[in-house]
Amino acid sequence: MSCMDEQLHSLSRRLIELRIEHADLDVMIDRLVLQQPIDELALLRLKKRRLVLRDLIVRLEQATDPAEPA
Repeated sequence: MSCMDEQLHSLSRRLIELRIEHADLDVMIDRLVLQQPIDELALLRLKKRRLVLRDLIVRLEQATDPAEPA
């Protein structure tokens, strides 16, 4: 496997890991919202982490599948 192939493989693996973590955060946020009283600070932190993950996922997707030139 070439160095480029290894990099793409590791990026793909990282992307899968980030998507799983993002989905886990969705579940945690959904559960937290159902609890009374709602822990607003914990909810805010989870949502912020989820947003950071989403941004990272988008960047990695672009790195693994760059747009074709016009």
